[in-house]
Amino acid sequence: MPDKLDLRSFKLHSQRDAVLNEVHARPFMQLIPPFKVTHFAFLSQGDAAASDRRAFVTFCRERDLPAPQLSAKHHQIDIGPVVLRWEQHAEFAIFTWIANGPFARQSGDSQSAVHSLMRNLRQEGQLLVAIKLDVEQHAAPLRRAEQLFDKSSLAMARIKGGASVMASDFRVDENGFTKILVCDLGLTPHNLGALVQRLLEVETYRPLALLGLSAALELGPFVDRIDRRLGEVLEEMQGAEGLKLNNHLLAELTALAASFERGATGSLFRFGASRAYYELVQSRLSIIEGSEITDYPTWSSFLARRMAPAMRTCETTKDREVTLSVKLARAADLLRTRVDVEIEQQNRDLLHAINERTGQQLRLQCTVEGLSVAAIGYYVVSLFGYLAKGAHDVGLHVEPSYLTAACVPVAVGVIWLVSYNARKRHLKHRDGPSVTDR
Repeated sequence: MPDKLDLRSFKLHSQRDAVLNEVHARPFMQLIPPFKVTHFAFLSQGDAAASDRRAFVTFCRERDLPAPQLSAKHHQIDIGPVVLRWEQHAEFAIFTWIANGPFARQSGDSQSAVHSLMRNLRQEGQLLVAIKLDVEQHAAPLRRAEQLFDKSSLAMARIKGGASVMASDFRVDENGFTKILVCDLGLTPHNLGALVQRLLEVETYRPLALLGLSAALELGPFVDRIDRRLGEVLEEMQGAEGLKLNNHLLAELTALAASFERGATGSLFRFGASRAYYELVQSRLSIIEGSEITDYPTWSSFLARRMAPAMRTCETTKDREVTLSVKLARAADLLRTRVDVEIEQQNRDLLHAINERTGQQLRLQCTVEGLSVAAIGYYVVSLFGYLAKGAHDVGLHVEPSYLTAACVPVAVGVIWLVSYNARKRHLKHRDGPSVTDR
């Protein structure tokens, strides 16, 4: 076989390159301590995401920096001593500013210039996540963490291998940032970059997961109201009689189902996304978290106490939504079946009445036909009598009364036979196959 095979001779899938390159998306950075990270996540979807992307492209071009490709969802640029990392996800965009040690320790004009860049990079999406992460080389990480964070909510853990310690109280400071401390005790630049990225992902996915709790709390009273009204309608169904009342209940139940589906349309997506983000948080922590530090909970145990009840609330509300949707559909089917049965009974009674009227009309028609035969026979016999009298007057030896009397049964029989054959041919033509049946 040849060493090189040209794949252009094959019909390639339109998404092949994107799928194969996804494994290389968002690579870990090579980081050397000490440094500071400022991390933002903006919610943006649809037109807002496209607008925010254009704003980032304009930001890069105005400063003669390489802009992301049209299909790129990850881009990194160097602005002097600061690295800006941009990522676009399904419903949010990330901007991560990384300042190296010497520059991060500077103050005054240097820091103001970076802050000005951050403010100039405006986004239409709403800011959800703001993180300040410091990576230091500190020999006493416990004492350093106790200096920076509130001890009542401090969570700490050694990473797997024990080469670093991570700490945070998950509180928002006076400027609106959540702070994270990493005390590096000898990680390689690659492993340190992986650790920083996963910590940022944990604190980014955590608030995204908790968005489902707000939706659950807002949806709870609405679900209660729909469920309560459904029970009232079911009670009314038990004693409802008559097509008019059942139609009224069916219309109300249909409106109730439509209102519920309209109110719950976006919540199922939100609950599914919250579950996915929560699983990502747990996954990232299982990768990086090692042993605990005395007197302080690990990140996993701390977040489990705070997040697990919220996630259970979301799951419970989601299950109630699904159950209520099934109950609404089942009640509507039952009521629709009752209405259909009542309509069928009305149709049956109507057909029975039509059949009775048809039978009466048939009997009346037979009576009319009998009278018609007698009337026509009378006229035919009368005409024959005139002929007999005329023949007698012209000298023929006939007795008009005898001939007239003899003509009566013949005339009536012939008329009856003609009428019977005509009716038989009509019925045969009516009952015969139609053109569409042939």
